[in-house]
Amino acid sequence: MLNKSSGFAIRLASVVGFFALWEVIPYLVNSRLLPSAAEVLRALVDEARHGALLHHLSITLFRVASSFVLAMSLGIPIGLAMGRWRSFDDVFDSWIVLLLNLPALVVIVLAYVWFGLTEAAAIGAVAVNKLPLVVVTLREGARSLDPDYAGMARAFRIGPWRRLRHILMPQLSPFIIVAARSGLSLIWKIVLVVELLGRSDGIGFQIQLYFQLFDVTHILAYTIAFVAVVQAIEWLVLQPAERHVGRWRR
Repeated sequence: MLNKSSGFAIRLASVVGFFALWEVIPYLVNSRLLPSAAEVLRALVDEARHGALLHHLSITLFRVASSFVLAMSLGIPIGLAMGRWRSFDDVFDSWIVLLLNLPALVVIVLAYVWFGLTEAAAIGAVAVNKLPLVVVTLREGARSLDPDYAGMARAFRIGPWRRLRHILMPQLSPFIIVAARSGLSLIWKIVLVVELLGRSDGIGFQIQLYFQLFDVTHILAYTIAFVAVVQAIEWLVLQPAERHVGRWRR
């Protein structure tokens, strides 16, 4: 069984191998539409130092964070209510199925048509696309709650706050983490589409701009910058949070 250091070494070697392969293939293909890793890195550094990379990246991350918080804030209570009360689930289940199958592009276009090319429309469209995923995940979490723990809480007259902290949250935390992780991976992709279609800044807007110029180097530079930030969030926030909430199972 591999220890943590061996696992990290394998991951690092895999990343190095990927970039080495990326560096070699463009020389073999010899096409200006396939820049090398070094060229993309130089463009990334240049945009960070003299361009607008940090501005557009911060704008996109703001939209991602706003949409994420909005969708989670609405989706968690709705999902819990649907999981606990059958009548509530019967009423809104068809709504959730409709939203799950409604293409993200349609939601974005309708939001812009109905509410204009505004920041609120952009963030709202992204949140609506993520909302049903959160609801479905938390509904399953609510359905999986162990009734024996609830009975124990009533028998020992445990207060609402302690019941939430020590009984409900340990059981629901894995589902919240799953909803957060899967939702974040969905949100940042949709945010780029929202920016491409109707915003004048952000990573998606820059990708559209460089697409019109057939500048693949800068398209990849902006893409890598955003992917690197999202991956850092996964490594530094979501994975530690997942280990923290799951420690009670050990």
